[in-house]
Formats: sequence, structure tokens, C-alpha cells
Amino acid sequence: MTTSFPQTKTGLRLGLASAALASCLVMALSGLPARADDANPVLAKVNGSEIRQSDMAIAEEELGPSLEKMDPATKKENLLAFLIDMKIVAKAAEDKKVEDSDEFKKRLAFARNRLLMDSLLANEGKAATTDEATKKVYDDAAKQITSEQEVHARHILVATEDEAKAIEEELKKGADFAELAKKKSKDPGASDGGDLGFFTKDQMVPEFSAVAFSLEPGKISDPVKSQFGWHIIKVEEKRNRKPPDFDQVKGQIETYVTRKAQADYVAKLRETAKIERMDQPADAAAPKPDAATDAKMAPAKK
Repeated sequence: MTTSFPQTKTGLRLGLASAALASCLVMALSGLPARADDANPVLAKVNGSEIRQSDMAIAEEELGPSLEKMDPATKKENLLAFLIDMKIVAKAAEDKKVEDSDEFKKRLAFARNRLLMDSLLANEGKAATTDEATKKVYDDAAKQITSEQEVHARHILVATEDEAKAIEEELKKGADFAELAKKKSKDPGASDGGDLGFFTKDQMVPEFSAVAFSLEPGKISDPVKSQFGWHIIKVEEKRNRKPPDFDQVKGQIETYVTRKAQADYVAKLRETAKIERMDQPADAAAPKPDAATDAKMAPAKK
């Protein structure tokens, strides 16, 4: 934080400012930060043991989901109460020599390894999640998206083929498609005139997509049967699919880049590690991490 002094013609204030600057310079040269504790203040003490703002940040990260619906004041109070209780109970556990038990030592070793793993992977993920990397992922994905076609269509859905044929005849006589959809379609979107918006082939059942993507804009299909009933389809327009704006998906891309970097890093370490599986034959290949393992990697960059 940069400290600025108001401009003044008063010699006394200039003198005070100069003195303050000189004091900061002396402290800097002596290696002592000016008011370093301001950024990490002591919030409470338990039997003389300090609880600082940095402890609150760690606790909030650990307890995250349970705090989501709390307002800031309630969240702070609950976090501080948790840390106070933790200090009190931890001291009681020390007095009872809980840390000397084998079970505690095992859990401590596991927690240490997990924390080491999470910290290193978080660093690797953060280093990999650059603006250049995220933009490249977006551009590559956008190229694939724009090569895919979308159709904007309406439909009228009825239970029987006879009903569909009757509607087809009305349309041939000039009936308005949207109005017929409102009156006769049993689809939930009937109130919008059967408007389905834009969709890709894989977003509809195959029977429906095959017909919709074969029609030219403005054309109406013959009755089409699907698992939902009988459809009459009208194609409004076609276009190449548009990718979402970068800012809309930036968070998702950052998460992808972070987790991929972490998974790649683990895979690289595995290549040089000597892994012995005592539950498998000696020549069995070590399994690769699955999606569930990847999901437990260190959190994405915030």
C-alpha cells in the first residue's frame, strides 16, 4: 500500500512528512518491515496463544461449504469460535499425550503428505494457468464448435399419427404453425409456439435430429415418430454454432487448465517413481489415476 501525504505549504507538516519518510527508510534499511502485523492482525488469544487473520483464512478454506450461506459477520464469528475451540481442545489433547498414540501418528503422517501434495499441485496448477494458456484452450475449442451446425426449429407434438396427419393438412391449408402449436401440442414448450431455439444434432433424439437437419429453413416435415409421440417439425433457420464469449467460460477453462497441469505433473512423476503393488503380481502395470482421483487434486486457482 502506497502512503501519500496531502500537499501543504505548512512547514511543520512538511517536516513531519519528511520525518516519517526518513523513519520508514531507516526501518527498511535495517530489514524491519513497517507495521508488518497490520496485514495479519491478532484477533484473539487463548491462554496466550495467538489467533491471527491468516488462521481465519485457512479455517475458511477448510470449512468452506458449511459457511456459504452465512453473512460476513456470522461467518467471522463462527470461524473465530471454531479456532478458539480448536486451540482449547488441542491443548487438552496435548496434556493427555494424544499425540503419542500410534493412531495419531498415522493420521498426522497422512495429513502431512496430503498437505504437501495439495500445496505442490496448487503451485503447479497456478503456474500453468496463464492468460496465454487459457486463451489457447478457448481458441482450440472455438474452432471445433464453429464447425458444428445448429438448427432453430419449432415442433408440434401429439400422441397419434392420425392427429399429426390432421395437423399436417391444416398447415398445408395455410394455418399458422406457432398458433397450432399453442392449441394442439402437448409439449411443455407449446405456449411459446413450439419454439425449441437452436440445438445441435446430439441434443435431440436421433429420429428428430435426422429430419430437422435435413430440412431447409421455412420447410415443414411429414409426421415424425419418436419415443415421445408424433412430431411435425418446422425449421426456422440454420447456422454454424457460435462459441460462448471467452469471459463467460473463463472460470471453467481456468479450472480445466489447472487440473490438466496437475494431472500431467503427477503422470510425469509416476514415470520415474518405483511403484510396487503388493496386492498384484509383480509384472502388473500400475493403474493410472482415474477421474475420481483427478477430481481430488488441489483446488483451482482462485
